[in-house]
Amino acid sequence: MTETPRHSVSVAAAIFDESGENVLLIKRRDNGNWEPPGGVLELDESIEDGLRREVREETGADIEVGPLSGVYKNMSRGIVALVFRARAFSDPAISTTEATEVAWKPVSGISTLMSPAYSCRIEDAVDIEGPGATVRQHDGTELLA
Repeated sequence: MTETPRHSVSVAAAIFDESGENVLLIKRRDNGNWEPPGGVLELDESIEDGLRREVREETGADIEVGPLSGVYKNMSRGIVALVFRARAFSDPAISTTEATEVAWKPVSGISTLMSPAYSCRIEDAVDIEGPGATVRQHDGTELLA
């Protein structure tokens, strides 16, 4: 009998300012990487509640959850990430227990700030007017074909 695969589900938010030119990012305390705020869903919470909780823990801001902009799978770790556009309706902190920095960063510069596996999440969320959410696979750093 084959063992059932184990996946974890995470959520993240692409939070843009009013101009749409800046995105709210965190510099993770555990690895020093810039990423959109988010984390693993808990078994007993809804997707939207988990996203709001993770963003509050990592940025200090409260958000309004918008549309799903992408689905991403880390093939090496078995993590499926759901990324949503969101709007902050409270000010973020400067840092939190999970982030050494919380900052608005120009969308135009994210490809130099983050690995392709994370920068594409912001790029995909910039314009989701097309056919719907983007679906991608990566190895934790690089996108896979």
